[in-house]
Amino acid sequence: MSFTTIRIDTDERGVATLALARPDKHNAMSSAMITELGEAAARIAGDARIRVVVLTGEGESFCAGGDLGWMREQAAATRAQRMEEARKLARALRALNELPKPVIGKVNGQSYGGGMGLISVCDVAIAADQAKFGFTEVRLGLIPATISPYCLARMGEGRARRVFFSGRIFGAGEAHELGLIARAVPADELDDAVEAEIKPYLAASPQAVAAGKKLARFLGPTIDDSIMEDTVGRLADTWETTDMAEGIAAFFEKRKPAWQK
Repeated sequence: MSFTTIRIDTDERGVATLALARPDKHNAMSSAMITELGEAAARIAGDARIRVVVLTGEGESFCAGGDLGWMREQAAATRAQRMEEARKLARALRALNELPKPVIGKVNGQSYGGGMGLISVCDVAIAADQAKFGFTEVRLGLIPATISPYCLARMGEGRARRVFFSGRIFGAGEAHELGLIARAVPADELDDAVEAEIKPYLAASPQAVAAGKKLARFLGPTIDDSIMEDTVGRLADTWETTDMAEGIAAFFEKRKPAWQK
């Protein structure tokens, strides 16, 4: 199986780097990337050689959210088509969240929209200190629905409400305060910081690590099919609002939406 929007490289220790590989698009999520992330999760889950996964982005960005072409397709789609595309992302995020391997986020740059969901399915995330973050969906009249179970589980409701529906861009320091990332380091120290997170797992029993992660997920917030379907429906509802129509039109026409002051 070959990929066109992501890359998987595994070293001799069993450390797999899962990289979003659309650097010219700031690793924005396309339909193809969403599909390939789900396929990659299944491949990694079934590969006994892989001990640890590092999730990152190629180039200067981690993930800039939804791809422009994908957004155009969604704007022209039917409700059923939009819901199926949202389910595809929900399934990919769930597969990454439930990987029986530790997942370490290496946040090398900006992360918006869906990228925030990818950070939130990591077991630990380390960011370059110049990285920027934001739940930017509301700027288009949408909501961060599909990623919400993972982001709320990571931050908790109280902290999430500071940033979840404002669209505000914030820095790595605040991302740490919110619990999205474990710490922020200078960009030239990011590799070493991630390596420090990898090292303990190479001395741990892979079966025990998998069992411990499964236990933590069992004891944490429930994220099941009904939760996923509810978020998919809420997103579909938002796509049908007048604010969404205005927000998407303004985005493509490169103007401010009517509500922006």
